[in-house]
Amino acid sequence: MFKLILLLGLWTLTATAQFGFFDQMFGGGQQQQQQANVRSDSSWYQAQYEDAQCSHYLCPGTLSCVHFPHHCPCAWEATEDKVELGEGISICGSKGGWKEGEFAKKVELARKGLL
Repeated sequence: MFKLILLLGLWTLTATAQFGFFDQMFGGGQQQQQQANVRSDSSWYQAQYEDAQCSHYLCPGTLSCVHFPHHCPCAWEATEDKVELGEGISICGSKGGWKEGEFAKKVELARKGLL
C-alpha cells in the first residue's frame, strides 16, 4: 500500500512538472503583455511637440531645440545628408551609398533643372 501511495505521489509530481513546463513553453495560463501601437493620427506628435521645452527654435522633424531653423539636424543622421537651400531652409535626403557630398550635388543639379 505504501508503494502505491508513493508511486501515485511521484506520478502526480511528474505530471504537474510536465504540465508546468508546457504552460511556460507555450504561454498557457499567462497573459501576454501586448505593446500598443503609436496612434495613426497626429495627436501623439502634437502632444510631444506641445510638451517640448525649448527657448529658441523647436525643429518640427526631430523636436531638437536649436538657435536657428537651418541648424535642425536630420532625423537619421547616420543615413541622411543635409543640404541648405537658402533663406533658413534645409532638407535631408538619403545618402543612399553614394560618395560623400553626392546628395548635395544632386540637389544642385535639380535646382538648375539638369536632373
